[in-house]
Amino acid sequence: MVEINVRYQGELRCQAEHGPSKTTLLTDAPVDNHGKGESFSPTDLVATALPSCLMTIMGIYGERHGISLVGMTARTQKVMTKELPRRIASLRTVVTVPLAANHEARVALENAAHTCPVHKSLHPDIDASIEFVYAGA
Repeated sequence: MVEINVRYQGELRCQAEHGPSKTTLLTDAPVDNHGKGESFSPTDLVATALPSCLMTIMGIYGERHGISLVGMTARTQKVMTKELPRRIASLRTVVTVPLAANHEARVALENAAHTCPVHKSLHPDIDASIEFVYAGA
């Protein structure tokens, strides 16, 4: 179990503290929802958690099998619904893997990504597509 402690600071901003490490981060409401947009919004953190989780799970597989994924990147585009109540409509992620497209572990790495706990926890109405691009030689 991990405990996250969050304190509302006013002006639609919160400070969150990760219990085990004491690392903190700020969230801010986006400009289109009455905020200043000066930091990640809470839904931006969901959009951040998804590729971070995908790449972490792929990294675990890579480390277990002697495959370096250093330099792997991901880009996630978050789209919110227009109707109320607001919710995430889609999180479309492109993962760029520093391996050749014909790498023997390609299928296993992609399968590992799809077991990411964040991806598995998303509501089925969210379009959470994942595209893999192989950029290695």
